[in-house]
Amino acid sequence: MSWLTRLRSWHADRHLRLADVNLVVLDLELTGLDPKRDEIVSAAWVEVRRGRIVLSTARHVVNKEVRQLGQSPVIHGVDDDALAQGLSLRTLLQQLTAVLEQGVLVCHNAMLDWGFLKRAFTEHEMTVRPLRILDTMQIERNRLLRQGKTLSADCLTLSACRQRYALPPAYEHNALSDAVSTAELLLAQNSQLGGVQGALLRQLT
Repeated sequence: MSWLTRLRSWHADRHLRLADVNLVVLDLELTGLDPKRDEIVSAAWVEVRRGRIVLSTARHVVNKEVRQLGQSPVIHGVDDDALAQGLSLRTLLQQLTAVLEQGVLVCHNAMLDWGFLKRAFTEHEMTVRPLRILDTMQIERNRLLRQGKTLSADCLTLSACRQRYALPPAYEHNALSDAVSTAELLLAQNSQLGGVQGALLRQLT
């Protein structure tokens, strides 16, 4: 993409609100935190259209090619039986690509999840460019810092962020549940930052 194309895209996007774009809210289950060494156990996503979570779009795909599950059976509930019913990582990526091409990717800790996805896409010689990437963890971090708050070690977990918006407790360490929980958090942040009309995309990046 040339600098002129990027500039035009920036001008076109700067007045867009969250409800103006399709969002793909994603969560990954991982064997660890290092994209070079660890693996994607499963991926789940749900779309948000016109500011509403569309549960009929929810998808949870287990990567049957995981070599070492590690603590995943305990933490994520993904065991050998779940792997047997899973799909190849390439198929998982292809399904995700189909929804990402025209959407904005949303994660809670996008640096981690997008780092794993970029490596996986590169290894499978696939090119995917979401329109934009939003990170609910960074949105909350920036909001708290603007308020002059001191950030504690665990104040940016998905659960802690949801509590500040009086969102109900959700089942954790399941990719699909976490994806829906992240979508709910983003909509709460959108309302907090943008009021009735909702926030501009540039307010959330």
